[in-house]
Amino acid sequence: MTVRVLPGRLTAWAVACLEAVGVPPADARLVAESLVQTSLWGVDSHGILRLTHYMTRLSNGSISATAVPLMKRTGTCTAQMDGMDGLGIIHGMRAMNLAMEMAFTSGVGVVGVGDSSHCGALGLYTRPAARKKLIGIAFTHSSSVVAPHGGREPFFGTNPLSIAFPRAVGDPMCLDMATSQVAWNKVLNARIENVPLEPDIAIDATGAPTLDAHAAKAGIPLGGPVYGYKGYGLALMIDLLCGAMNGMTYGPKITSMYEELEKPRKLGHLMIAIDPRRFAGAATLEATIDTMIADLRSRGDILFPGEPELAAETDRRNNGIPIESAALADMHKWSVKLGVEPLQPAAA
Repeated sequence: MTVRVLPGRLTAWAVACLEAVGVPPADARLVAESLVQTSLWGVDSHGILRLTHYMTRLSNGSISATAVPLMKRTGTCTAQMDGMDGLGIIHGMRAMNLAMEMAFTSGVGVVGVGDSSHCGALGLYTRPAARKKLIGIAFTHSSSVVAPHGGREPFFGTNPLSIAFPRAVGDPMCLDMATSQVAWNKVLNARIENVPLEPDIAIDATGAPTLDAHAAKAGIPLGGPVYGYKGYGLALMIDLLCGAMNGMTYGPKITSMYEELEKPRKLGHLMIAIDPRRFAGAATLEATIDTMIADLRSRGDILFPGEPELAAETDRRNNGIPIESAALADMHKWSVKLGVEPLQPAAA
């Protein structure tokens, strides 16, 4: 059974939970609002459902509730953050804010982040940059769940990327995608629900594509069994940008998100902001984007990157965010454990 919970109620609940385990109020609100915003976009794999996972790690100490990230400017347009094993969403926001500041001053800002944790959906960082009339770019790596093209075992994470451009009117155009065929949570959910997988998203222990979620051992890179070298190549480069360049490790050496709950993740991210006003197309960029969108629409039922999320937000903001009963039960356990008022459906 699925119930819908209003976003304001979800935010208040998340803030209360985070504060109950020692997260400072301002940080708790930023994380809560970010997770709820992600759920509003319909990206449930990275939304409010991830809060209970964060709570487990905060309780175990593998995420520090009170970490104070250290930021070091390394050049006119560059900086490095030591996240001190705190909440990744806090790191991502602060890193992009500094990247934006440098972009306004010098044309571009690049901020590397190390010693971080799961930072959620990357569109959380690129969209705000685009709303400030900058181009936002973000990368992160993660623990291994995807086999390299031609391999049988997990090596890289889903290693996503996001790019957002400003528009003259309306919300930014925002690409936010994994370098695997799908998020690994799709496989985990299929196991819980005992339903078959879609074709060409996972392989079994022999390296053969499988529709059996219980037999799935690794995800398949973007491009599938034949052209997966493209997603594999992107994942490798993103791992270097986020891991090696930030002094972090890579692929199978990264702490597992769900299996090593008492060990810090030690993840890296890379946040970039570019001021398009420093380039020849600045005067016409936003108009060209809107013209491109209109041209696309004239050729079929074509959406621009990020548009499905905007449609989902309209529905969910008005009618509530859908939550499966199993997830709601998990949230209820945390409410009881922390003495926080339990969630209620939108109609209640």
